[in-house]
Amino acid sequence: MNDFEYLQPQSVEKASNYLSKNSKSILYAGGTDILGLMKDDIFNYTQLVNLKNIESLNYIKYDENVGLKIGALTKLSEIEKNETVKKYAELLQLSVKEIATPQLRNAATIGGNICQRPRCFYFRGEYNCIRKGGDTCFAVMGNNKYHCIIGGGPCYIVHPSDSAVALLALNAKFKINDGKNEKVVSAKDFFILPVVDDQKENILKSGEILTEIIIPNSGNKISKFIKIKERGAWDFALLSIAGIFDIKDKIIKSGKITFGGVAPIPWEEEGINKELINFKIDDENINKLSNSVFAKAEALDMNSYKIILAKNLIKKILLDI
Repeated sequence: MNDFEYLQPQSVEKASNYLSKNSKSILYAGGTDILGLMKDDIFNYTQLVNLKNIESLNYIKYDENVGLKIGALTKLSEIEKNETVKKYAELLQLSVKEIATPQLRNAATIGGNICQRPRCFYFRGEYNCIRKGGDTCFAVMGNNKYHCIIGGGPCYIVHPSDSAVALLALNAKFKINDGKNEKVVSAKDFFILPVVDDQKENILKSGEILTEIIIPNSGNKISKFIKIKERGAWDFALLSIAGIFDIKDKIIKSGKITFGGVAPIPWEEEGINKELINFKIDDENINKLSNSVFAKAEALDMNSYKIILAKNLIKKILLDI
């Protein structure tokens, strides 16, 4: 790890100013991701901008007009046990419980989990891959068991955030602050594919900070989250699925299903959620729906199992309702 300057701003404006002035500055919140990148010399940042003193970014509150608001510095452990989150965004709580270990959830923040960097071992290793400014995605011809089956090219990472998969299903919005102005974008528009920018996972520009997550009231709906891991202990998802459903008499009036571990962004499969309108839950319909998904998937040499796994998880999540 190289030497760096440690800064502790007291406001979002000051933190944004530090980031804008130095391209080698990086935000520090829980530290569960960025410190590993620095210790392994993946990135040599010269300034570490600690957000922990900005208390205005740590909260969970409900607004009847807007929905649930969660500050970006709120720890995952707080979201995991908060009754307000359980009432208004149970799906997020279910996903957070699947993240890492209790110790890590007590350090990691929701903003950091959303904005974390990929876990690709080429990116995290000594390879000068596309995402680090090189011209090669080594996963294409190498070990690609854990890489994406859709949305890839020229880089084939998968997005590592479990919470982001749930937030996409919840139609969440993200508030972004550049120190002077604020804007709100949908979760769907926050994440970007490699074809748009092969060195970034989201739209944040220099000086911009994710400050708040806004989740509209989902009402009395059923939430489900399933995460498949390679190890029994904590691990990142081979594949995950999030679902939220408005159900009456075994009929899904409306619903939304999203996926993790399949694409460089949290993924909403084209057409599937339209099929969930007035969807009768029976074996025939479930099989038909599961067989129709990921028709445009382009698996690499070692990860075609993800297509089969995704189809089976759709069956499981619908049968578990």
